[in-house]
Amino acid sequence: MMDFSEIEARGLVLLGCGRMGSALLSGWIARGLTPRAATVVEPNPTDWLRAQGVALNEALPEAPAVVVLAVKPQMMGAALPGIARLGGGDTLALSIAAGTPIAAIEAALGAGTPVVRAMPNTPAALGRGISAVVGNAAAGEAGLAVAEGLMSAVGAVVRVETEAQIDAVTAVSGSGPAYVFHLVEALAEAGATEGLAPDLAMRLARATVAGSGYLLDHSEDSAADLRAAVTSPGGTTAAALVHLMDPETGLPPLMRRAVAAARARARELAQ
Repeated sequence: MMDFSEIEARGLVLLGCGRMGSALLSGWIARGLTPRAATVVEPNPTDWLRAQGVALNEALPEAPAVVVLAVKPQMMGAALPGIARLGGGDTLALSIAAGTPIAAIEAALGAGTPVVRAMPNTPAALGRGISAVVGNAAAGEAGLAVAEGLMSAVGAVVRVETEAQIDAVTAVSGSGPAYVFHLVEALAEAGATEGLAPDLAMRLARATVAGSGYLLDHSEDSAADLRAAVTSPGGTTAAALVHLMDPETGLPPLMRRAVAAARARARELAQ
């Protein structure tokens, strides 16, 4: 359980409360944060947000412990000037905005501002996400520890060594849920091609991917070991894997190209 004592004393600012911001706020409250300790700035509050008892669109604390930047990346340029006075001190700026580099936040808030950049993914909405974090020199170990505690409210947290690696994280886990969902679509389509009713094929594909993910999450075996356990020599699975594991035309080279394209686009967006 995270220690919210400093945040309770100084306050926390949540800038933006869309799907990810709401997931974080819900997780923090569930873990013991007093709602009034959070000041939420959200121009279009939902009924759920209004019911949480937070300080909604009120004056910001003088020196909050943390300001969480959860606005959409395209809105970051307009949002940062409104919190410029919080920069340069010991208020930690935790950003979950994709494509916004630490340097851009430092430019707006001051080079001495402790900044941590986090990349969560959409399963965070159900508390099953994974986030990667990286901080600037001003954030240090203490800032990273606070960021890890806050992001753990929506799932697992890992650290990366350099900010440049965030682009790879974006390409793997940030965009990764879409790859999995498309796998379900493709598997269902293949089943329908083989004679199953489309709705039945989709039901089978969804349950198979969801169940396999649950098994992977709860097993001590590696993904390779779990795959091998399903694959009998000369059986049906082996016949399919000949195509999926082909080094030239199979899933591994396709996934490498997909992830490389996503990483390249993440770099472009950060410029």
